[in-house]
Amino acid sequence: QLAESGGGLVQDGGSLRLSCAASGHTTDSYHVAWFRQRPGKERDWVACIDYSGVTTTYAPSVKGRFTVSRDHAKNTVYLQMNSLKPEDTAVYYCVAGGTWCSDNERVYQYRGQGTQVTVSS
Repeated sequence: QLAESGGGLVQDGGSLRLSCAASGHTTDSYHVAWFRQRPGKERDWVACIDYSGVTTTYAPSVKGRFTVSRDHAKNTVYLQMNSLKPEDTAVYYCVAGGTWCSDNERVYQYRGQGTQVTVSS
């Protein structure tokens, strides 16, 4: 089971750090990705970190502003979001599993319930 936290309301240009914590199992051997669903839009891929924490990939829209990292000791993955824009407003979800770091949500076995991020202009 995965649980996201850290969402909230922030002004344009602000920062937030989202957390994705696993319970009941370890995510050490899993790739973990973040997706988001903006109002009226389909869910889209944001970033991914491989099981080792060495390789990270980002969607072009967030590259240079968002950073994904993981703390194996805490069984938690983070998404640091800087220079937030109103178009980043969305529900953010973390997923885990898969055999590679994919932008296809269907390859992941575990999903969280999401956390709302709202960026005001």
